[in-house]
Amino acid sequence: MKCIVAGREAVTAAEFAELALGTPVELWLGVDGETDEERAARLDAARDILADPEYRDLPDDLVRLAARVVEEHPDLFNVVPLARPAHRRPVRRGAAA
Repeated sequence: MKCIVAGREAVTAAEFAELALGTPVELWLGVDGETDEERAARLDAARDILADPEYRDLPDDLVRLAARVVEEHPDLFNVVPLARPAHRRPVRRGAAA
């Protein structure tokens, strides 16, 4: 099944999100290893976009996109509880056994 948004085909989930939102996903999520200066610049750009009247519906679009992902891929949210390690008593040093 092809995902076509605004006449363009999205091959990956990131491309789909970028086409649906009109902005790169990295703008909102950041990238590994970004410096404090790069992060500040990215957040400034994001604030400018949110202030633009053209993007006033972006938060609502993002919520709709997230809801669609949850609906179409519920397995992404299958949470499995991890076993907790058995509680261990603290070791007393210097105490007579």
